[in-house]
Amino acid sequence: MLHLRMITPTDRTEAVVRLLESTVGTTHLAVIPGAARDPAGDLVLCDAARESGDTLLHGLRELGIDRDGSIAVENIDISLSVRADRAEKEAPGEGADAVLWEQLTEATHEESTLSFTYTAFMVLATMIAACGVVLDNAVLIVGAMAVGPEFGPIAGVCTGLVRRAPRLAVRSLTALLIGFALAMAATTLFTLVMDALGLFQEEMLADDRPNTSFIWQPDPFSFVVALLAGAAGVLSLTSAKSGALVGVAISVTTVPAAANAAVALGYGDVAQMWGSTEQLLINLGGLVLAGLLTLYAQRLLWRTQRGRWRRPARARRGPSAP
Repeated sequence: MLHLRMITPTDRTEAVVRLLESTVGTTHLAVIPGAARDPAGDLVLCDAARESGDTLLHGLRELGIDRDGSIAVENIDISLSVRADRAEKEAPGEGADAVLWEQLTEATHEESTLSFTYTAFMVLATMIAACGVVLDNAVLIVGAMAVGPEFGPIAGVCTGLVRRAPRLAVRSLTALLIGFALAMAATTLFTLVMDALGLFQEEMLADDRPNTSFIWQPDPFSFVVALLAGAAGVLSLTSAKSGALVGVAISVTTVPAAANAAVALGYGDVAQMWGSTEQLLINLGGLVLAGLLTLYAQRLLWRTQRGRWRRPARARRGPSAP
């Protein structure tokens, strides 16, 4: 369930109430006239099934509540209410399948910012992966993949394109490209320092590395895995299944490929550098393509179900059975 808290201009409160009452999956409606001071207006509270959340947000924005008032949405962890249970049953579909497009936009906007923290995670993940490729240590590779924050900007690019939000798409693409460029540059310097300390050796890069050689030898499965992981990653974001996103992070070799390219660049191994770069581009392309297709499919499904969110006129008012 979702909890909506709205500050509505007095002249639009009745329209907001009608919207909430006519939308399937809503309950626990409360109106406190004149309670809001900044901005001035009425306070309207409502609980809603997750499936109806996007329809409500769309209707509230059409009424200009986001512009002249405010809309806050929170997830309810526990709701002990027969009315809430009935509202969730009335709402078509399953809550896990519902997409809150506004929430997705906000989440990807935050995670695709080229901040110090984002850049630090990229650099650290790539350096960890560099140690993994030189030592042929699969555990370090998996750890680096889990640390890498690159899926946030990838999801931001997909969301910006699907929602026709060019600023979000450009912002995300900038964070993605600059993040990888800085991480690879820092890792190249890291490689030279480690070599000077005698911890890295060129022979270690040239040796057979059965556990990590796939990183710089792309094949058709690289693209297939990227497609599958991209779809899973977007589904994990839209359904708020954050645990699944960890599995996505450790299934695609974006950060390890960038690390291997940086190490190879440090030692002048052009073949491995280009092979790793090709692996990186293939994986990024597959992730973006799968993310776009998944979001377009979810938007099409949402549009086909949108007409089912209105209650019959006779059911909009009146007492409900407990």
